[in-house]
Amino acid sequence: MNLKSIASASLLAVLSFGALTAQAAMAPMNDASVMQYRYGDHLDVKKVLSVQDDQTNTCGLVNTRMDYLDSKGQQQSVEYRSYATGGCHEN
Repeated sequence: MNLKSIASASLLAVLSFGALTAQAAMAPMNDASVMQYRYGDHLDVKKVLSVQDDQTNTCGLVNTRMDYLDSKGQQQSVEYRSYATGGCHEN
């Protein structure tokens, strides 16, 4: 193998890893027990337990998951898209 082949293979590996990372950031959190929210869905939320984003240093749409208790005291989870602003500002 010459230097050009090694450089090409390394570049391809880095680009492939970047594409996989970007795809994972856009994919849902993939938990079967999590309801996918649709606009207009009624949520029976008595108490919010946690809200977590896929990416915190992103500027744009991210997957967000909210865990909460309903009026019967049952723990529920819902996933939705939200707009993250953590990476929108330069320091």
